[in-house]
Amino acid sequence: MSLPHRLNRKIVLDTNVILFDALAITKFREADVYIPISVIEEIDRFKRDLGENGRNARQFSRFIDVLRETGKLAKGVFLENSKSWLYVNSDFQTEGLPPEFDSHKADNRILGTALALDRAFTDSSVELVTKDINLRIKADVFGVQAKDYDPDETSFEDMYTGVKEIEVEPDRIDSFYQQKSLTLRDDEKMHANQYVILKDSSNPNHSAIGRCVDDSVIPLISPTESIWGIHPRNVEQSFALDCLLNDDVSFVSLVGKAGTGKTLMAIAAGLYKTLDEGRFQRLLVSRPIFPMGRDIGYLPGDVEQKLNPWMQPIFDNVEYLMGADKKAAGRAQELINQGMLNIEPLTYIRGRSIPNQYLIVDESQNLTPHEIKTIITRAGQGTKIVLTGDCFQIDNPYVDSSNSGLTYSVERFKGHPISAHVTLQKGERSELAELAANIL
Repeated sequence: MSLPHRLNRKIVLDTNVILFDALAITKFREADVYIPISVIEEIDRFKRDLGENGRNARQFSRFIDVLRETGKLAKGVFLENSKSWLYVNSDFQTEGLPPEFDSHKADNRILGTALALDRAFTDSSVELVTKDINLRIKADVFGVQAKDYDPDETSFEDMYTGVKEIEVEPDRIDSFYQQKSLTLRDDEKMHANQYVILKDSSNPNHSAIGRCVDDSVIPLISPTESIWGIHPRNVEQSFALDCLLNDDVSFVSLVGKAGTGKTLMAIAAGLYKTLDEGRFQRLLVSRPIFPMGRDIGYLPGDVEQKLNPWMQPIFDNVEYLMGADKKAAGRAQELINQGMLNIEPLTYIRGRSIPNQYLIVDESQNLTPHEIKTIITRAGQGTKIVLTGDCFQIDNPYVDSSNSGLTYSVERFKGHPISAHVTLQKGERSELAELAANIL
């Protein structure tokens, strides 16, 4: 059976791309997009899954079913928005692969389709798009161009840091301290709520820090007393506390390696705004459930007992802020009983509306862009959402530092007046933790 074609750019999609983004077929402009029938078979096995994979599998199937009514999938269906053509291909041409490659394995049939296209249309560009590293390696061996799925082309290395350093004249720094404001020049304009370090080029000890608002730099929020025993230990933590305590900022993202204080500062600020100021009705702290290393299997007990091991890092931070004595756990439990503090997994957030709450999502680097959207769209009136995470500690097999929902949201919210972001670099947990984070 001959392979149908219309355009010179040809894309073959792997199953894991669709499980990551149900509408991935619409993200390639002016291309022939091929879905091997083995991908449809694999998608069918995921449709009963209760997690993100299952939701994406069902959404993809519904979308394909709608397209099926507009034409024959085997001959090609036109995708109006992307100006592309979609084909569901049943021709598994694997004769170009070595005999030790099992022809019944879906990955090999997908690779065979890409190889057949590459040989049939020598004047076209053929790309195998997959999140499977080993499949990309195999494709490269056989001369097929393979790439990861990254529709937004967000590079973690180039990600917005939320902080900018500029050199200014000494008198402008003095004016900033006197007037509590500094108007930026046209060549100094920055994003809304971007943090700035004003440096005197002639004197490195003469400097100032602030936040950009309406093309001006204003001082940070600096409480006279500690926030639940927490003081900022470096400039980055000063920036982080400023956005965590700022009532005009509804969305905060904090990215940094282990030990930079992301979660502890977020919980301390949440307790302060909820219990001390009464700005929010409740502090809600949540995190996705992903094991580090081998899972220990099914845990005994009721739902609360099963979730305790996953939520324990959050309890540790709360109890640390409550005090070092043995009564700290009791005080934390009392807040939970009063409804002022809630610690729960993200599993139950879909479909909820969350008004007037300080919501912290810890370990958010493990979430996909779709999951991040699901969480943020739960925010009701008066709710503040804080995402914390380390993009170098990702446990989700379908996510990496470039396409993590955390990286995605940082770039998408950049420059909006109700959002702020800080990348923290300096560890403050302990000298040992800082050394380990840097050298291991």
